[in-house]
Amino acid sequence: MKFTIALTKLSIFGLFFSIMLWADLGSQSIQLLVIAAPTTNPLTTPQSDPLFPQTSIKRPLSPLEIKRIQTEIIKLDRQAQAQLEEGKKTEAFRLWYRELKLQRAIGKLAEIEALGRIGAIAWSNNLSSDLQNISERLVILQQEIFEAKENNLQLLNSLGNAYQQIRDIDKAIVVYQQLLTKSQNDLNNQQNILETLGQLYLAKFDYQQAANIYNKLLNLLANNNLNQSQSLITAKKQDYLEQLATIYDFYTQPNQAILVKEQLAEHYLKNQAQLEQLAKLKISLAQDYQSLNKLKLASQNYQEAASLALSLQQFALASEALQKLGELYQNANQSEQALAIYQQLIKIEQQAYNSYGLINTYDRLGQIYWQSRNYTQALTAFQKGLDLAKALNYQVDYFNNKIKQVEQQINQ
Repeated sequence: MKFTIALTKLSIFGLFFSIMLWADLGSQSIQLLVIAAPTTNPLTTPQSDPLFPQTSIKRPLSPLEIKRIQTEIIKLDRQAQAQLEEGKKTEAFRLWYRELKLQRAIGKLAEIEALGRIGAIAWSNNLSSDLQNISERLVILQQEIFEAKENNLQLLNSLGNAYQQIRDIDKAIVVYQQLLTKSQNDLNNQQNILETLGQLYLAKFDYQQAANIYNKLLNLLANNNLNQSQSLITAKKQDYLEQLATIYDFYTQPNQAILVKEQLAEHYLKNQAQLEQLAKLKISLAQDYQSLNKLKLASQNYQEAASLALSLQQFALASEALQKLGELYQNANQSEQALAIYQQLIKIEQQAYNSYGLINTYDRLGQIYWQSRNYTQALTAFQKGLDLAKALNYQVDYFNNKIKQVEQQINQ
């Protein structure tokens, strides 16, 4: 005997459920499926609170009423923080939801700022349901602000910041783009908004859009219409160039990277405190030129980087530049130039007591001598590498094998 029972909209403790029950008496099996209706967002329920005026006439809150509400908001926030510290997240957000409704009574700006603050707490505690509730309320406020005729830049800025706090980058970008459109007559504000947009695009790994933003910022500086000191403009320009250099490096655009880095090099050259950064930049520039097969310019920048690093006694940086320069010559089959660079590199690594670097350089020397069939010099280089390798117990077998191969050639 089989039967099916279906019950819908069963109210339990104010929640509605749909229940379906199947029973097969022959096999004595019962299957029960209970589907809960979606939970209502507390921020979309009718607004009521004991602190609100009990009147059917809609009127602005009096200063005294606002003061009472603000006092209660502070109290609720403290209580919610205490509940959260005890691990009672549900109880904490029940208090914060009441606070948010009280903030709504004060005004949009107060509510948006509170939504951002409390939303950040929900995000850091992985409370996806509460985060969704707050996001839904922000979307409603966004629609109201966008549809309003007044040009309320403060509200838009607060809304964009709130979206950042809840990590909704896409919605934040939409708001800041709207804010940018409404700020055409304020260049300094445009600059601030563009800087924020640049960081947002970087955060979502949209490097093409980020590059567009930082190029706009450079153009804004070039117009000389900003009410800023020259020192601030110089610092800003350097920051934008550095961001662009990083972006172009990331998605491998050497031509654009070179244009930016050459400008950046001029900035570093003017400041003695940034000469080490200049040396690093020269290495990066050399790699860009090398990727475009412009070997002369690559060599020039490696040499400039090494020379500058040595003048600053930055031996590790000088070694890096010379190592890459030696590899460039080696790959281009310019053995004599490569040998000269590696000999210079050995002196620097000896000064820096860089034993591992010396081992690798002796290995490279040995390989070049081996390829040019200068077996005596190859044996000397590999033997020096082996002596250091034994002291460090590093690649001993490798050098023994190399020496064996060379000796076999010599004895033929």
